[in-house]
Formats: sequence, C-alpha cells, structure tokens
Amino acid sequence: MDTLLDALREALRLLTTLDPALVEIIGQTLRVTGSALALAVLIGLPAGAWLGLRDRVPAAGCLMPIIYTGMALPPVVVGLFVYLFLSSQGPLGRLDWLFTARAMVVAQTIIALPLVVGLTLTALRAVDPAIKLQVRSLGATRTQLAWALLLEARLGVLAAIIAAFGGIISEVGAVMLVGGNIEGQTRVLTTAIVLETRRGNFALALALGLILLTLAFLTNWLFHRLSEE
Repeated sequence: MDTLLDALREALRLLTTLDPALVEIIGQTLRVTGSALALAVLIGLPAGAWLGLRDRVPAAGCLMPIIYTGMALPPVVVGLFVYLFLSSQGPLGRLDWLFTARAMVVAQTIIALPLVVGLTLTALRAVDPAIKLQVRSLGATRTQLAWALLLEARLGVLAAIIAAFGGIISEVGAVMLVGGNIEGQTRVLTTAIVLETRRGNFALALALGLILLTLAFLTNWLFHRLSEE
C-alpha cells in the first residue's frame, strides 16, 4: 500500500513539475503510437471496407484466417521479424532503421493493422443489407457506397481504431526489441516501466504506469465522445 501511495505522489510530482525526461518519454510515446495508428488506419480502413463490401473475397479461405490470426499475433513475434528484416544482415538492413523510432512505428503498425482490417470488415458486414441495396439503388458509386456504409458502421469502425490504439500503446515486447530503449531516442512509457522495475524503482515504475493508464483513458474517452456525436 505504501508503494502505491509513493507511486501516486511520484506521478503527481513528475506531472506537476513537468519533468523534462518524462515529457520526452510521453512525447515519444505519442509520436510513435500516433504514427503507427495513422498508418494502420490509412491502410486498414480501405482494406477492411473492400473486404467487407465484397460478396465473395478471392482466396477468402486463406485470407480471412490470416487476418484473424494477425489480430492475436504476439507482439514479441512481430518485433522479432522486424528485427531480423532490419538487422544489418536482413533484407532491409541498408535502411539503417534498427534501434530507431521508425522501426518502432513499423512494428506497431504491423500489430495494429490486422485489428483495424478485421474489425472494420466485421462492422461493415453487420450493417443491414437493405441499406446497401438502398444506397446502390440511388446510383452510388462503389466509393460512395463504401463511405456511406462506413458512416453507418462508424461505431464499429471507432471500436476498431480504439482496439488498435490500446493494443499498441501498451505494447512492450516489439518496441523493446527493435527500438532498444535508448534514452532520449526510443524510450517510451512501456519500456521505461520495464527499465525502472529492473532497477528496483517500483514507485517510479508505478508512476509511469499510472501516467500510461491516464493517457489511454483520455484517448479512449475522446473516441467515445466522438462516437456519440
């Protein structure tokens, strides 16, 4: 109990004093996670819409299980594959991205993408078929149809984005592997929590955890407010 109280006091101290190291860690967390989420949404929403609107999907017997498996893919496995691809002996080693924020964005995008695709297509397939027929009867193009159905299924789409965000902001294995937890460069809240726990600074680790939970709550609250409008 004393450790938890110490953590609360430490979290308040770090926040009220705007500790420079903490500000850097929070900023890096939001930059990496925000970039990965934006990429996953830009790629995943059109892909999910395309799959959700088609009556028959080519190679669906293989494609759909791959998507659903990706939704439960262990992040540390993603980190391992990204590490191997970006290492000096890997096919993308010439990019020199390993142990950089870019590698972390790549790993988190791969983690978030199946969630966005899978939940988006599920939301679209749950839309009343009569709405699809009605929109088509009005002469809508395929793009207009997709947009209309995405608006109709916006709660499911927002749920997909929230799930993707929650999955990557709390992830530690992949970003630790490909980012290296370098102070001032690739250290984010989750990796900082691991570091301080290993050092025995449990109050500070819990304080960072409380800050991470607060960020996740505020973001999810924002998405929830948007879904009610």
